[in-house]
Amino acid sequence: MSASQPTFVIPHIHSLLTQYFYIVPPAVLVCYILYQRLFHPLARIPGPFLASLTNWWYVHATRTETWHRIVVSLHERYGPIVRIAPNEVSVSTPKAVRQIYPVSSSAFPKSDWYSVFRGTRKVDLFAGQDQRAHGQHRKMVARAYAMDTLKDLEPYVDYCLGMLVEQLDRNVGQKVDMAKWVHLFSFDVIGEITWSANFGFLTAGVDDGTFNTIRAMGRSGSWLGHVPYVFRMHELLKPYIGNWLGINNRHGAIRDFAMRETARRFENPGGKKDLINRFFDAHEKNPEEFTYTDVISMGTTQVSAGSDTTAVSIRAIIYYVLQSPSVKAKLIAEIDKAKRKGELNNPVKHEEAAKLKYLQAVISESLRVHPAMAVNLPRVVPNGGAKIEGHYLPGGTVVGMSAWAVHKDKEVYGEDAYAFRPERWLEKDTTDMNRCLLTFGAGSRACLGRNMAAQQMSKIIPTLFLNYDMELADPEKDWRVECLLFVGQYDMDVTFKRRQDYW
Repeated sequence: MSASQPTFVIPHIHSLLTQYFYIVPPAVLVCYILYQRLFHPLARIPGPFLASLTNWWYVHATRTETWHRIVVSLHERYGPIVRIAPNEVSVSTPKAVRQIYPVSSSAFPKSDWYSVFRGTRKVDLFAGQDQRAHGQHRKMVARAYAMDTLKDLEPYVDYCLGMLVEQLDRNVGQKVDMAKWVHLFSFDVIGEITWSANFGFLTAGVDDGTFNTIRAMGRSGSWLGHVPYVFRMHELLKPYIGNWLGINNRHGAIRDFAMRETARRFENPGGKKDLINRFFDAHEKNPEEFTYTDVISMGTTQVSAGSDTTAVSIRAIIYYVLQSPSVKAKLIAEIDKAKRKGELNNPVKHEEAAKLKYLQAVISESLRVHPAMAVNLPRVVPNGGAKIEGHYLPGGTVVGMSAWAVHKDKEVYGEDAYAFRPERWLEKDTTDMNRCLLTFGAGSRACLGRNMAAQQMSKIIPTLFLNYDMELADPEKDWRVECLLFVGQYDMDVTFKRRQDYW
């Protein structure tokens, strides 16, 4: 009898395993779906069905390179709070800005999305998640980004403006891709204000591949942040499979340039008033907390983050002004009037541009209509939870806001919030509108370089319109927009005519 037992038991076990294979996994899946849709703390928050089940819906939406439009349509369809992942929501109401991005504290820390950008760097003011470390490092370098530092940096911007105008003069009467030239300008400015050494892009009329490197980094990092475990797994396997992720380009040519120029300046300080000199000051005062490697990291971040955001913003200003004849006419009239009264130099000084009210309204409106940052700015709800838009979000929930969605709020920006109309910044008190402007982030983690970006925008726009009559080569043709980490614009053809001598 014992000899015949295996012939009975083995088929029986096989039958049980077969039933297990066909029944248990589907049952687990059904239970998971029911939990996420009916019992999860975020179950009552509306949103796409697949978004409530897996982060890969968010990954797919990001990889379409149209997230800036998707997030607006989501809030139009579902309301002010939308579930965009199993444990993440997007909020669009301006009143939530102060709650999620407080100025006086960091109650809502940055989420794990930022970890793929930080990598192993100790100092990263954009991607650092350690609140205490960020506060310390921000204090160390804050002086370098103060308003009174801008005067010391202005000659570097003027030098690059001179190179830009020289190149544009060679193309007067021809069709010029202004998107490209603005990009070259913003990179050379970053090099000048950081190391007193530009990349040579304006002189060459082309970059050295750096633009594609940063685009690959943004394309890769923007979706990897939603599934950071994929990045960590890749890093473990990289010695065997090589590098397959563009996010790791942050260790390439840009950092090599930063290392080379930082070393050159360290050996020959020269009394320059650029940023690297101020970073060296911070290093000398706190050599253990802010190391020489941290100085290099600050320079690298300055290039990879600051140049693209500024370029996107300048392109937006030029494009929307040229698309609107009435705005262009008012802007030129203001610039010409100031010039006739002797209130403008050429190139225009920052303090002069700050007094041109319509110019500043045009800049603010362009930043509102086309903010540079493509992604939501994800934060983590602190322990104890928080109530946002009538919904209780437990501690650990990821919550973020998209500038593209917030800037469309009609309660703050008016019924014509979807339109480009600079006059809205001159018609009433702008406190609420400015508070809700998320172009450079908000709260205690707002971009430190926003004053420098504002300086460059305030100088280049009136200088260009003072010297040139610019028109879109084909007013009916839309520019090409690519939504990665930033919402970059390409193929912006403009024709130039000289208005007067530059000097």
